[in-house]
Amino acid sequence: MTRFNNILETIGNTPMVDISQLSPNPDVKMFAKLEGQNPGGSSKDRIALKMVELAERDGAIAPGDTILEPSSGNTGIGLALVAKLKGYNLRIILPENVSPERRQLLEIFGAEVTLSPAEEGSNGAIRMAEKISADEPSYRFLFQYGNPANPLAHYEGTGPEILRDCPEIDVFCAGLGTSGTLMGVGRYLKEHKPDVKIVAVEPPAGELVQGLRNLDDGFIPPIFSGDVLDGKTIARPRESIEGTRRLLNECGIFAGVSSGAAVYGANRYISRAMSEGTVVVLLPDGGWKYLSSGAWTDDLDTVVDRANRINYW
Repeated sequence: MTRFNNILETIGNTPMVDISQLSPNPDVKMFAKLEGQNPGGSSKDRIALKMVELAERDGAIAPGDTILEPSSGNTGIGLALVAKLKGYNLRIILPENVSPERRQLLEIFGAEVTLSPAEEGSNGAIRMAEKISADEPSYRFLFQYGNPANPLAHYEGTGPEILRDCPEIDVFCAGLGTSGTLMGVGRYLKEHKPDVKIVAVEPPAGELVQGLRNLDDGFIPPIFSGDVLDGKTIARPRESIEGTRRLLNECGIFAGVSSGAAVYGANRYISRAMSEGTVVVLLPDGGWKYLSSGAWTDDLDTVVDRANRINYW
């Protein structure tokens, strides 16, 4: 068994599991990359560590400084973990309608939480953080949506792991949030296997799926580049919750709601575009930060209504 010097060294090298029982086509195999196995519970641990490491390398941050970041959950938690071990303070701008688990975890790790208006969503948190950074330049504003360390973490880590563990991959499918996962993994896979298709899953414009965004809703992350994508599919809140339940009930995988969205989106792509082959779906986090959503136990209509009012990402 590998021994690590600290918990940050356990970030990455997450397992891949066969979930072909969820594929709508028996000739298309599906594998899930379980990013919830990272120590902070999500794929965002990768970018949190990389953003801080590159800021340290460039002399842009020093122990005792305060990091500022807008987040609706997992990036903030990843940064809180990194900041605690590396000696930084952290202030997270968080939409006020996030789930209780999100805020509790940030506070447990020692982050200062500032709430932004619920009705403005993650875009409102971004605007508030940008204003605070402009007014108070002493903050170290890492800004995951525009930081090249975001896709770089996946280019250097997630992409090589996927190709190593599933060299037969034909399609990579992931949710569209900051776009860092799709950009980083997509570029790496296309450099080493040009025929691989990169497929994004997004909600319809104006609808909420935790952790995902539609680019037509008014904000395009600066790190996003459309030339990496080969296609996009849609997953609505109900479909995402149904996918989350299927992961648990048929595969024993306890994952978050955006993971269910990714699985549903991959199935839509398989149904319309694949007669055979292999798909890898990235599941960005585990389900334990979603318990208050009742996603696995409550009436489906009730959960969907709740998801439209509370940000569970």
